[in-house]
Amino acid sequence: MKIAFACMAGIAGISCARGPEGTKSQESEFRYLVEEFADIKIIRYKVPGWDELDLQQKTFIYYMGEAAKCGRDIFWDQNFKHNLKVRKCLEAILETYTGDRETPEFQEFLVYAKRVFFSNGIHHHYAEEKILPSCSADYMKQLLENSEVHADIDSMVDIMCSPGLYKMRKSMGKEGDLLLTSSTNFYDGVNRVQAEEFYAAMEDTSDRRPVEYGLNSRLTRKEGAVFEEIYKADGMYGPAIQKICHWLEKAAGVAQSPEQASYIKTLRDYYQTGDLALWDAFNVAWVRDTESFTDFINGFIEVYGDPLGRKGSWEGNVYFTDKDASRRTTIISQNAQWFEDNSPIDPRFRKEQVTGVSAKVINVVMLGGDSYPSTPIGINLPNSDWIRKEFGSKSVTIANITNAYDKSAQESPKSVLGEFSWDEKEVALIKQYGAITGDLHTDLHECLGHGSGQLMPGVSSNALGEYSSTLEEARADLFALYYLADPKLAELGILSDPEAYKAEYINYIRNGLFTQLVRIEPGRNITQAHMQCRQLIASWALQNGNAIERKVRDGKTYFVINDFGELRQLFATLLAQMQQIKSEGDIEAGRFLVEQYAIQVDQELHREVLERYAALELKPYGGFLNPNIIPVYNRKGEIKDLKLEYAQDFLQQQLSYGKAYNFL
Repeated sequence: MKIAFACMAGIAGISCARGPEGTKSQESEFRYLVEEFADIKIIRYKVPGWDELDLQQKTFIYYMGEAAKCGRDIFWDQNFKHNLKVRKCLEAILETYTGDRETPEFQEFLVYAKRVFFSNGIHHHYAEEKILPSCSADYMKQLLENSEVHADIDSMVDIMCSPGLYKMRKSMGKEGDLLLTSSTNFYDGVNRVQAEEFYAAMEDTSDRRPVEYGLNSRLTRKEGAVFEEIYKADGMYGPAIQKICHWLEKAAGVAQSPEQASYIKTLRDYYQTGDLALWDAFNVAWVRDTESFTDFINGFIEVYGDPLGRKGSWEGNVYFTDKDASRRTTIISQNAQWFEDNSPIDPRFRKEQVTGVSAKVINVVMLGGDSYPSTPIGINLPNSDWIRKEFGSKSVTIANITNAYDKSAQESPKSVLGEFSWDEKEVALIKQYGAITGDLHTDLHECLGHGSGQLMPGVSSNALGEYSSTLEEARADLFALYYLADPKLAELGILSDPEAYKAEYINYIRNGLFTQLVRIEPGRNITQAHMQCRQLIASWALQNGNAIERKVRDGKTYFVINDFGELRQLFATLLAQMQQIKSEGDIEAGRFLVEQYAIQVDQELHREVLERYAALELKPYGGFLNPNIIPVYNRKGEIKDLKLEYAQDFLQQQLSYGKAYNFL
């Protein structure tokens, strides 16, 4: 599971509001903010400590970084079956168009192309709806006709420009069958009933160590039969997977330990065969390795993109540990059993013994697939419930990504903090404690929240169906919110002020009820799991207690917390409900919470937040440019060093990746 940056709404406001003391440093010559377009800002992240790494560490990171980029085409294709054709058309226009590139229409096309590259396809990366170009369909046709495009031009114009075609990447199933109305490429001609029956026949509910059925496949229907197309070296996505395996093999040769080399080879074997038992074997070995300084994520992992919450989107990254910053997460993970034992849930649902919880603060070096350009700020893996229970999990908080968000916000002249805070007391509290409590929320969410609790015997990990991602993110968020206010954090030396947690409570409620709505188009409801999670929690707390008050001043809406103690108890009550829903696989109770609190948007509030945010001229989404790792060779052709260079241009990086990692 991962926690997206959007969960940290308020960081931009915190950073901009800090004042002169946080705006000048030795980093002043490095520009974090690269460019802005539509609702997006492009940011560069630094890799502190790169020059202190030894050659073996750098080489390992280089090889795993290449593996992280080689799956790019896979993720594009998973998002939508025509995405790769669209991308090739956009690349052809950008590189070969012979017409005038200075017209307003071409500038509108450039914005569209950048949006599609950012979202890894024609659907918005967060809000799920189709991205439509501002230029006309006729102009798009003209662009294609005057470029070296090898595709049916009329068909491509329809795919890109018709608002009625492929409207949602992942639908809510309100206008028809959940799968047939979704444009995601995890299912081909298969409806929901057929998919659920297919996997129900495969699963053994008595198996205490089940594989993640369907994680690495597309379900398709031919000649009346439903079957899986497995992602593997000689199967679906084979050419890209073979390239990933090539770099994994090279990385295994420079691994930090024999154990790391061994599980990298297990991962390679999994890619070659598609055998999910090997995926589990890799994850068990990977999670038990808590000593490696350099580490990575690579595979078909998160299921947010699948309407049924089963199929994994491809992603990869590589990183190394920030040892000094990891002190906080180490303390939390060492006390995991105390947090589990004192959780406000039914004791039946607590783990008697918490195993193998490890947490680190890291600096990422290369992002790929579902982690690029938009990346999480925290990750907890593996997702398999039985592996979590028996072997534990790894949690990471990505320090250089949160730092880049922070620094890029300082380069912007305006902030959301003053606009949406009720009074100066709120502003002061968030300025002082917003950053540390935001980081702690991520730590607790990833390190302990996802790994807490247990399923009852016979309950499938897929029991909550299409609601599983939203409910799981909400459960982990509630765990973090509850414990942020616990005196235990002061006892452990993590928080010095017992009032500090209030900063995160203010940010979270404000974001869940109000400011996150800036991320969706007018008239839309919420479809993305993390956004649904936040609205569910905040809206439930607003409607089921008196801790939060909606106030209006000078025609502007504010949400004010009047009783922080009561709010914490509301979080405890909802956490207990969430854990019972997961532990018992109660899909009907989960469905009620999601549909009652998480999806519907107050359209008047939405209009207001869009207007207020527009006046600030800030972008609600951020994504990143990867640095370039440049090998330096000796006379024998051997790598003698690897230099890190920071990229300068978003489109240039996208076009270069299109040439270097075009395997499908």
